[in-house]
Amino acid sequence: MLYLVKTFIAVAIILIASELSKKSTTLAAMLLAMPIVLFVSFAFIYQQKKDSAQIAALTFETVIYILPVLPFLFLLSLLLKNGFNFYLSLFLVSIGICIVTYLLNLYLSN
Repeated sequence: MLYLVKTFIAVAIILIASELSKKSTTLAAMLLAMPIVLFVSFAFIYQQKKDSAQIAALTFETVIYILPVLPFLFLLSLLLKNGFNFYLSLFLVSIGICIVTYLLNLYLSN
């Protein structure tokens, strides 16, 4: 049942953002920028384990791994504004995020 609730929340946010973007990209972007899924996930994890230290560690690591994503969001916007194909741009940005995140993980593990 818990998996169903988690899935419903994630799907609901995606659907709301999709529908909202048809009316206002600003409102959709604000919804997507809010860490709703992140905080709901923290609540579920805490509810299961009751471990604040684990949530603190997870929060810190989440911030660290969000940082390499931010420049790639700007790059995706730039590519699309300059006429690049959407799927090619998304692919290139995704590969870039994977590489930078992997390198960051290697650096942090040393």
